[in-house]
Amino acid sequence: MKKGAIFDMDGLMFDTEALWQEGWRILAREFSYEPSPDFARDISGTSGEVMIGVVNKYYDGIDAEEFIKKERAYVEDKLAREVPIKEGLFTILDYFREHKVKMAVASSSRRQMIEDNLDKAGCRDYFDVVLSSTEVEKAKPAPDVFLAAAKELGLDPADCYVFEDSFGGIRAGHAAGCLTVMVPDQQQPTEEIRSLADGVYVTLTEVTEAIRRGEI
Repeated sequence: MKKGAIFDMDGLMFDTEALWQEGWRILAREFSYEPSPDFARDISGTSGEVMIGVVNKYYDGIDAEEFIKKERAYVEDKLAREVPIKEGLFTILDYFREHKVKMAVASSSRRQMIEDNLDKAGCRDYFDVVLSSTEVEKAKPAPDVFLAAAKELGLDPADCYVFEDSFGGIRAGHAAGCLTVMVPDQQQPTEEIRSLADGVYVTLTEVTEAIRRGEI
């Protein structure tokens, strides 16, 4: 078993990625664009300049910063009412706590949103480190946020799991040198993503059982 565990948030810990995708579709039409079917794949797990670049790629001429601002407001309004928890979250958190594995959250969301979601879900106390991709030089799929999380945990990246649901997150975890596990949400893994992931499981409960068996 690894000494550290780094979790993505949206779509991995919480069933929030669907909210983001719903918002993107609604807002595209509000901005007079037809939602692109490939946009969801490319925007998932991004932030900062990477996110702006994806928006501009699919919606030429759009005010990307205003588009993203309205999207965040849409999601924050939804999450103010409820943070839906993914199956097996507390199973894996309790298992790691029992085995004294250090834990971090490394998400593309803004830090305040991360903190708010963790507090509402009742799991903030499990985590030694909370990081947003906005606090590092390059967002996912660059490895920066996972490297920074491992450093703050006081561990080598090779001693850490990374748990992700997005393609960008899997690429980032692999590039960081972490043992990278995918729990798909909105995106099913391609051949490339399967080659980068050290395991693909349906739920966090299945991930916990795989760790118990020594598979990962």
